[in-house]
Amino acid sequence: MFSELELVFKVLILACLHASVSPDVQVDALYAMKNALKASAGQLMNWYPNQMSPCSFTNVVCDDNNVVQLSLSSMGFSGFLSPKIGDLKTLRTLSLEGNYIIGNIPKEFGNLTSLTMLNLENNRLSGEIPSSLGDLKNLQFLFLSQNNFKGAIPGSLSNLRYLIELRLGSNGLSGQIPEHLFQVSKYNFTGNYLNCGTNFPQPCVSDSDGSSHKPRIATIVGVIGGVLGLLLLVGLLFLVWKGRRKRYKREAFVDVAGDERIEFGQLKRFAWRELQIATDDFSEKNVLGQGGFGKVYKGVLADNTKIAVKRLIDYESPGGGKAFQCEVEMISVAVHRNLLRLIGFCTTQTERLLVYPFMQNLSVAYRLREIKPGEPALDWPTRKRVALSTARGLEYLHEHCNPKIIHRDVKADNVLLDEDFEAVVGDFGLAKLVDVRKINVTTQVRGTMGHIAPEYLSTGKSSEKTDVFGYGIMLLELVTGQRAIDFSRLEEEDDVLLLDHLLWLSCLFATYRVVNQFTFLVKVKKLERETRLYAIVDQNLNEHYNMIEVEMMIRVALLCTQASPEKRPMMSEVVRMLEGEGLAERWEEWQNVEVTRRQEHERLQGRFNWGEDSTYNQDAVELSGGR
Repeated sequence: MFSELELVFKVLILACLHASVSPDVQVDALYAMKNALKASAGQLMNWYPNQMSPCSFTNVVCDDNNVVQLSLSSMGFSGFLSPKIGDLKTLRTLSLEGNYIIGNIPKEFGNLTSLTMLNLENNRLSGEIPSSLGDLKNLQFLFLSQNNFKGAIPGSLSNLRYLIELRLGSNGLSGQIPEHLFQVSKYNFTGNYLNCGTNFPQPCVSDSDGSSHKPRIATIVGVIGGVLGLLLLVGLLFLVWKGRRKRYKREAFVDVAGDERIEFGQLKRFAWRELQIATDDFSEKNVLGQGGFGKVYKGVLADNTKIAVKRLIDYESPGGGKAFQCEVEMISVAVHRNLLRLIGFCTTQTERLLVYPFMQNLSVAYRLREIKPGEPALDWPTRKRVALSTARGLEYLHEHCNPKIIHRDVKADNVLLDEDFEAVVGDFGLAKLVDVRKINVTTQVRGTMGHIAPEYLSTGKSSEKTDVFGYGIMLLELVTGQRAIDFSRLEEEDDVLLLDHLLWLSCLFATYRVVNQFTFLVKVKKLERETRLYAIVDQNLNEHYNMIEVEMMIRVALLCTQASPEKRPMMSEVVRMLEGEGLAERWEEWQNVEVTRRQEHERLQGRFNWGEDSTYNQDAVELSGGR
């Protein structure tokens, strides 16, 4: 039976949860959108529901951690539009044209009050155009042509005072056109049953939209002059190119982010056509995965070399060019056998592509959780090699690069496996160069929930110790075969009470998803104390593992995931511990601290009588870090 004090404590917890806990609305809205659109397995692969921020999602552009642009044109979606899109209050551009989307436009679209462009052309949308679109006071471009809309054009569209272009052609609309819409600079109502055209005073298409085809002398002269000017320009460019040809042979560089140049050294400069052929015209069937700013395609060069081509999307948008520059800088600084190497690049006026060697066995996450029937799971010796190889790669980033590099998204998905199952750390899209004179860098919180260190969540400051935390979580992934936030295998009866005691952690952070991560860590600590770690070992190993080695790996993981970043080991220490040197001493030191903490907790428990199960609270406090 709970004491009165505990009852009051729980009421306060619930009040805290009610007042401050809210999931990331943008992530939830985008994930609901992905499901409603029926995205295929190879599409929007990094749109996970457990992300801390949606700003690393493919085809999403952010400004100050708010989603402002969403471009999903011509991706073959056949689902419908989710009403949850209305929660993206900061969205300015929404492009979904060229798909096979069915159903109505949800009335919740009227909540997108920051929207300046809505493009839903060339889909299979039906029903009436919702009057709520008249609430989009900032809308400048509205494109709904080539759908199956019926009924009248809502009069509320007359409220769109900033509208510059309106395209409603090729639908089944009928009735009166609101008079104000004829005052829009460019409009097109053709292919409907509306009161415009030959028998009406107003045309169905504006003059500026191409209805007037009368030849004009000035236009003809302008065209001729333009052609002559173009010929002169081509000749001038040819002379300039010829004069610089030798210098381009000596060095390779590309301009990004203004006037800043990134040197590529001896990397191969691929021709666009070469990569287009290698990837079968960037076919969806060759998509290996999707990162924060682009897709990765499998390809085969003319000499049968297998490659992976990372094609950046919206590189000129906020964040896109920065991601390209960041990844190139990281890889040019970091060259190590356990880091993914860049073998070439391709730049055009509209494209940025990076070329890597093809990793035949894909990612560690794939080999742990997504293997196809008949494919073997990772055996225990391979998992040990992955742990050590990854640690060596991170050690190089942290302690041998100048400036050092923080990866900021260490997880099984970002550790790749070559044909020999040798692990290499990849995906430097969120990486950060760090001045060796500084301890940490203040930044927006990015990464994958379940792998983000508590101090990074609460303060926004990252350091190499945030990578150590993510690495510790990855070790637990190797042992359990599960994602960090998946605690479906916590099957004991007291697990419900455990979660109840840990819910108050949500008050410390901006999302309730963090609870699952800490629940998992507390459970591992509890099983380690009870010498029952076999309960969480991956069943795919079929008991073909060394329990002493499992215990060693979990102990290293627990040392890496301590709440205080100062107490976590450096990656060089982790390498030594995995090689069998220094773990016993470090573990004994940690155990002494744990015993002292537990004794203090028991003293408090006796004073306040919080009940037998409240031992979980002590673990929760330790994991939550300083307050």
